[in-house]
Amino acid sequence: MDLKTYCPEKILPPKTAVKKIKNGSRVFIGTGCGEPQQLIRAMVEDPSIQDIVIYQMFSSTFSRYVHDPHFSERFSLKLFFISLHMRKAAFEGKIDYIPAYLSQIPDLFDSKQIGLDVALVQVSPPDRFGFCSLGISVDITVSGMNNARTVIAQVNPRMPRTWGDSFVHLDDIDYIVPYEEPLVEALPEAKNQDIVERIARYVNQLVDDGATLQVGFGHLPNSILPHLIGKKDLGIHTQLITDGFLPLFEQRVITNKKKSYLPNRVVTSLCMGSERLYNFLDNNPMFYFRGSDFVNDPNVIAKNDNLISISSALEVDLTGQICTDSKNYIFYSGIGDQVDFIRGSKMSKGGFSIIALPSTAQNGEVSRIVPHLSEGAGIATTRGDVDVVVTEYGIAELNGKGIYQRVMELAQIAHPKFREKLINEAKKRYYIFGDQLPPSSQDLMFLENYKAHIELKSGKTVEFRPLLPSDEFATRNFYYSLQESTVFYRFFYKRKVFSREMLQKQWAAVDYHQNMTIIGIIQRGKHKEILAIGSYGSAEDTNLAEVALVVKEEYHGMGLGSYMLQMLEKIARENKYKGFTAILLSENQAMIRVFEKHYPNAEIKRGFSDEVEMQMLFD
Repeated sequence: MDLKTYCPEKILPPKTAVKKIKNGSRVFIGTGCGEPQQLIRAMVEDPSIQDIVIYQMFSSTFSRYVHDPHFSERFSLKLFFISLHMRKAAFEGKIDYIPAYLSQIPDLFDSKQIGLDVALVQVSPPDRFGFCSLGISVDITVSGMNNARTVIAQVNPRMPRTWGDSFVHLDDIDYIVPYEEPLVEALPEAKNQDIVERIARYVNQLVDDGATLQVGFGHLPNSILPHLIGKKDLGIHTQLITDGFLPLFEQRVITNKKKSYLPNRVVTSLCMGSERLYNFLDNNPMFYFRGSDFVNDPNVIAKNDNLISISSALEVDLTGQICTDSKNYIFYSGIGDQVDFIRGSKMSKGGFSIIALPSTAQNGEVSRIVPHLSEGAGIATTRGDVDVVVTEYGIAELNGKGIYQRVMELAQIAHPKFREKLINEAKKRYYIFGDQLPPSSQDLMFLENYKAHIELKSGKTVEFRPLLPSDEFATRNFYYSLQESTVFYRFFYKRKVFSREMLQKQWAAVDYHQNMTIIGIIQRGKHKEILAIGSYGSAEDTNLAEVALVVKEEYHGMGLGSYMLQMLEKIARENKYKGFTAILLSENQAMIRVFEKHYPNAEIKRGFSDEVEMQMLFD
C-alpha cells in the first residue's frame, strides 16, 4: 500500500514528528534491536523537548546521549532491563531500573499504573491491506503502543515482517516517519570458549531429544545453543531469539514437531541479533510472535510438556538462592524472563530449569558459588524455585533436596580452589555437620570419559557414572532398599545400619584413580535412583585392585554387573592395574559366574569358612 496515497496527512519528517511530543510526556520506546533509532535521535537532538519520562525494555541508542550532562536535565530513563550498553550509566545512577517480571509489564500499561502519552515504535512497510509489522520487537511493544495516546511509527523497509500478533494497521498509527536505516545488531561477545564448551557439555546431557527449550538473556545461554547440534526435534518457546539458534534452525535440529503446545512453530516475542538472523525471520511462517504477557505467562509456558528453561545468574548461594540483576548494590541487568520461565517449567509435565554460570568471576579470583549472596544482591529466583545449577565443573540437582544436600551439590561444582572454604563456611552456619569432608579439589572433567549408558528391554535407560559426594543420600537409600541376603553377600554380615559416617568415608576414599566407584542410575519421574554400585580399591598387591559389585535384586540378570565390571576394568587399566581380586561368599554363585564369564582363567582359592578368593588378570 502506498503511504502517500492512503494517508498523506500522517506522513512527517522525523524532526516534525517528534514536535508532537509535549513537554512532560511519558514516552514508551520500542524494545532493543527494534527501537526506532531515527525518532530517538530526533527527539534527543531537539532542545525544545523537555522533562520527558522514557519507558523502555532494552535500550541501545540512548547510550550515545546518556552521559551528556544536559541529557538528565531533559530526560528521565526508566528501564525494565539494563542492557550492556546502559550498564555504565546504571552504575553511575543515571537511569532508574524498574524490577518487574516480564510477563507482567504489559499489565502495568494496560491497567494505567504506568500511564503513557506517546509511543515511538518501528514497523515494516504496510502490506496491500494496510498492515505493518512490529517485526522483531513485539514483547511489551504491543501493549505500550496500544496504551499510548499518540503513536509515532518509523517505517523502515529493513524491518522484517514477522508472523503472529505482530501487526498494526495504518489507521492505528497517528504519525508516520518513513526512514530507512540498518537495524540495531546485537552480536555475541567472544568470551572464554573453553568454559562455555564445558558448561555446554553438561547442559547437553540434560536436554533430551524432543524437548522444548527456552533460552534466557545473556552471552552464556546463547553460547550454549550451538553445542546442542546433535539433538533431534527440539522445540522452542522463548522470549528471545538470537544468532545462537541459527545453526539449529539451519541443520533442522529445531523442528518443533514434538511440541505439545503450538507444534511446528517457534513461539517467541523478541529478536536480537545480526542482519542474517533478521533475514531468516522475515516472512518466515515457522515463527509465531506474541506479546510478553502471553509468551512469558507461566500458565502458557506450562502447556509445553518437557519444557527446559536455560538461563544464567551472577551468583548462587549454598542454599540455592539466585541473583541475576545486581552486583552488590549496583544494578547490572534485570529480572527479565527468568522467573516466569522457571516457574512455567516447574509446572510443565517433565519440565525443569537450568541455571548455567561460570564457577568464577574476575579472572578466577571470585567464586560465583557463595556462602551467602553479596550484600545488596537481589534475589530474583528463590531457593524454592531452582531445579538444576550447572558450572564448568558439573551439575548440581537441587530440586526437592535439603540444605545439607544442596551445600554438597553446589560445593562440588564450585571451582576446586574454593570448595574447602565453602564447606567451612557452611559448617559455621550449621548447614552441614561439623565433621563433613569437603569434595575433592581435583578438576573432575576427566570423569566425563567414565560415563556410559545401556538400554534395558523395558525401554528404560540405565546411566553409569563415577560416585560423587552429592550421592551420599542416594547411596544410603540404595543400601537400605536391598534385601538382607544381598547385604550379607556384600558385607559378609547382616548389616543393619548404613551410617552417615560410613557413607561419607565411602565417597571420600574415592580418588578416581587408585580407588574408583561407579554407580548405575535409573530415572524415576523427576528424580534418579541408584540401582547398582561397583567399586575397586588398592589391594595388598599394588598391581591388583580389589573389586566388588552389588545390584538391586529386581535388576539381577540384566547385565548391569557385567557392564560395570567392563567399565571398572577399563579405568583400572588406565591406572596401571594388572587385574582384579575379589573375596566372595561361596553361596554367592550369581556374582561368581559374572566374574568367571569375564575372566575364564581366573584363579580361585578357597579361604576360611565359606569365603572364596578370586584372582583375575586382565591379559
